[in-house]
Amino acid sequence: MASLIRMVVSNYNDILESNKDPMVDTWLLMGSPGPILGILALYLTFVLKVGPKIMASRPAYELKNLMILYNGAQVIFSLWLCSLTFQVDLLQLIIVEGCSHDEKVVNNPLQLALSTGAWWYFFAKITELLDTVFFVLRKKQNQVTFLHVYHHTITALFSWCYLKLLPGEQGIVIGFLNSLVHVVMYSYYLIAALGPAYRKYLWWKKYMTWMQLIQFGVMLCYLTYLLAIDCKLPKALTYFFATNVTIFIYLFSDFYRKSYTKKTA
Repeated sequence: MASLIRMVVSNYNDILESNKDPMVDTWLLMGSPGPILGILALYLTFVLKVGPKIMASRPAYELKNLMILYNGAQVIFSLWLCSLTFQVDLLQLIIVEGCSHDEKVVNNPLQLALSTGAWWYFFAKITELLDTVFFVLRKKQNQVTFLHVYHHTITALFSWCYLKLLPGEQGIVIGFLNSLVHVVMYSYYLIAALGPAYRKYLWWKKYMTWMQLIQFGVMLCYLTYLLAIDCKLPKALTYFFATNVTIFIYLFSDFYRKSYTKKTA
């Protein structure tokens, strides 16, 4: 992760000059990579080192009411992010307009809707870092896995990079699918936060991983489709999305195998 952050910083100026959008520069956390890198550095330091050390000599915080409020807010926020997708004709965009993309067109209604939605999606990824913070405060360090920390860190970092450096219409489909899955995921966490009396409604936990894997599979098929028909969307973005989705498929498959398959073997 450190080498990845160094790569982003070293190539930042060259990439930015060819893709700079002055409107995005004025938005919160978007002026330079400093704020997002600082947030992620604090996040990693706390959840991997400082937080567990502090909590080692303290009792776990229950945080029941806070968890109910947080997960409920994330459900509503994710639903709202999904609704932003319907501001555009998604089918027309994917099949027709998306394959005649002009990389230099900015400040038109589509670009404004895309950038605005992308910023809110990026903001969602920042708020979701609290998932791990709550794990640490509740002394559930066993849930602070490589998969969990990598997923939260990389999605926050590259949501920023996507909006700042290389926005493309591919992000609409990717963002919609991810936000839809998060509606279900945070609904599960909301029910779990209500207490032991509601655990009987949580029998479908392992199917959330299925749903996430299906999500990644659909994303990969969509991205492969874009490459196969030679869409003029930014190919660097398509290749990055495809690579990261492939990594997630491997990591989530490994998690499912270790968590569920081995127990029945």
